[in-house]
Amino acid sequence: MDQLNKEQLLMSTHRHCIMCGQDNPMSFGLKFKREREGCVSTNFTGNENIQGYKGIIHGGILSALLDTAMAHCLLHENIEAMTGELNVRFYHPVACNSTMAITAWIDSSLPPLYHLKSQIRINNEIVCKAKAKFMQRDYNAR
Repeated sequence: MDQLNKEQLLMSTHRHCIMCGQDNPMSFGLKFKREREGCVSTNFTGNENIQGYKGIIHGGILSALLDTAMAHCLLHENIEAMTGELNVRFYHPVACNSTMAITAWIDSSLPPLYHLKSQIRINNEIVCKAKAKFMQRDYNAR
């Protein structure tokens, strides 16, 4: 997908997203880069405002980071899809000030169903990972 089409798709569908929306003043401002076909990545540094337990990033935030990475993985392939199922596994607590490497990739696809995986690493150690099923959106079904 060329850069212009990807940006147009993002602006038309995710402009108010809490994780990546350009028109949301509270957005985390995530921007993903394509590593190879079917794989994207980004880095994100946490802060105290996203903690659950004292000094630890809330698990729901980590889940949202993993989910967003997988959605962007599909967007980079010009596929708009919604999460149908999300399974997250947490291995280690993540300190609020941690810088995380977030990666997502397409595991398998049988359109309109896509299976994806994602992970968050800190210093090359996996702290949490997810697998999900995404269903391509049908605009005629609205």
